[in-house]
Amino acid sequence: MENFQEGTTILVDKPYGWTSFDVVKKIRWQIRQKLGIKKIKVGHAGTLDPLATGLLIICTGKHTKRIEEIMPGIKTYTGTFLLGKSTPSFDLETEFDQEYETKHITPEKLDIARNKLVGKIEQYPPIYSAKQIDGKRAYDFAREGKTIELKPSNVEIFSFEIRTDRFPEIDFQISCSKGTYIRSIASDYGKLLDSGATLIALRRTKSGDFSVENSYSPELIIEKIKIGESF
Repeated sequence: MENFQEGTTILVDKPYGWTSFDVVKKIRWQIRQKLGIKKIKVGHAGTLDPLATGLLIICTGKHTKRIEEIMPGIKTYTGTFLLGKSTPSFDLETEFDQEYETKHITPEKLDIARNKLVGKIEQYPPIYSAKQIDGKRAYDFAREGKTIELKPSNVEIFSFEIRTDRFPEIDFQISCSKGTYIRSIASDYGKLLDSGATLIALRRTKSGDFSVENSYSPELIIEKIKIGESF
């Protein structure tokens, strides 16, 4: 158990509905209880939205110093876009507010639009995001109904693969650089198709050299901590 203070990296399969901070808080509390200590450093290397599942990298003790070197790793996501509908948050956090035609969308148009989003692109973050604006999260302004101006950032999409057999739901796999918003990819994809799109499912499967295949559920991690089992 002393390894937690010296430094441990734990791969978590984050459940749907949990925030990244929820995971950090529960693991930190369990370690403190097990070791009988008041403080221990615990942090995560890259936030996952509450509605996303999958790989969340947790670092404890001295390993928290590695977070900055872990975060730039290439991220891989799988999930689903729904064409023909959009929401203010670009995902299911908010209600559908607009509907669009999809009859004009052909397999060829789907592929052309996909190709336009591969490579180095300029991307605007969603207004419902954790982006810091004047010391406040963008989603706080959005939930208060305030209009804010978000600046675009440069990101890179290394690969973008789609399956169209469940149209208008489009299943995808995307590998991208740090800081990419998959919700914004959904919105941009819909616009390129002269329609709209919403991210309705998202799962992170890889981050750098780490894979969700080697991760544990929060419940199993907590159980391992309780019995003093190593990771």
